[in-house]
Amino acid sequence: MDAILAQLLNGLDKGGAYALIALGLTLVFGTLGVVNFAHGALFMLGAFCAVAFRALITMESVTIDETQLSPWGSPLEIREPLVETWFGDWGAVIVDYSVPLSIVLAIPVMLIIGIAMERGLIKHFYKRPHAEQILVTFGLAIVLQEVVKTFFGPNPWPQPIPSDFRGAADVGAFFGLQPYAVTYPLWRLVYLAFSLVVIGAVFAFLRFTTFGMVVRAGMADRETVGLLGVNIDRRFTIMFGIAAVVAGLAGVMYTPLLPPNYHLGMDFLVLSFVVVVVGGMGSLPGAVAAGFMLGILQSFASMTAIKAIIPGIDQIIVYAVAVIILLVRPRGLMGRRGVMEA
Repeated sequence: MDAILAQLLNGLDKGGAYALIALGLTLVFGTLGVVNFAHGALFMLGAFCAVAFRALITMESVTIDETQLSPWGSPLEIREPLVETWFGDWGAVIVDYSVPLSIVLAIPVMLIIGIAMERGLIKHFYKRPHAEQILVTFGLAIVLQEVVKTFFGPNPWPQPIPSDFRGAADVGAFFGLQPYAVTYPLWRLVYLAFSLVVIGAVFAFLRFTTFGMVVRAGMADRETVGLLGVNIDRRFTIMFGIAAVVAGLAGVMYTPLLPPNYHLGMDFLVLSFVVVVVGGMGSLPGAVAAGFMLGILQSFASMTAIKAIIPGIDQIIVYAVAVIILLVRPRGLMGRRGVMEA
């Protein structure tokens, strides 16, 4: 039972990442009708926002201390992060919490990147076949990852977990499951909670704000909303930027769990599209539900006892379940009639 509960938490953690990326993909497809294969690159760019933020705040000031000598007899160089020089003890806290604080940088950067991508490229492919959309956005993803490789190199960039969130929490005791000692890494629990907050914020934004209600109306009937005098294209452009922010935030908070490198986006892209298709193209609840479901299934399939019975099942379980679901429900779990159909 301990192992089952641990794998359930692990699956929810993975599912949170899948659901966040799939949510952004579905927002783009549901509003603009564009199959965006560059969305995984946005996840990667968000992760490198965290890398860049830490690099900025750990830039060092160098002073020469004449009272201290090196082993070679020369005055000793004292190196200290600039942020600690400016803010003292608070500077050390900022460095320690660089990953969550990098959200401050990631939100405007990802919003600008998303809007620029939509205005500069995506808008020209609204009425083009989905195959052309896939080709051009996949090419854009390759360009973005090569740009990142040029600036940051090919090697991973490990990002530290804030000191207060290192170690594990006794989840069993927290939920009153006293017979079971279920400990789980604290940061993974933070990521799960963060993903749920972001997902809830997106749904609340679409459900309870005037902007969101107009966007949902435009998703259902774009022409009618346009005839009412609403500039729906501008709102959809902003939604593309919001989708980029969601993917970027998912990448930022994932960096302590998986050190980012230039092909991080491609690693998540295929799985995320499987999640979107299983949930139903254009269905936001379907994307979230499928993300958590497939994350849990993948987690349980990685158990040693399961792999001993079916070797390699952890590598194919997501695709096998996707095939079964699509055979039974060709539109996915919550897909709408006519979406992506010939």
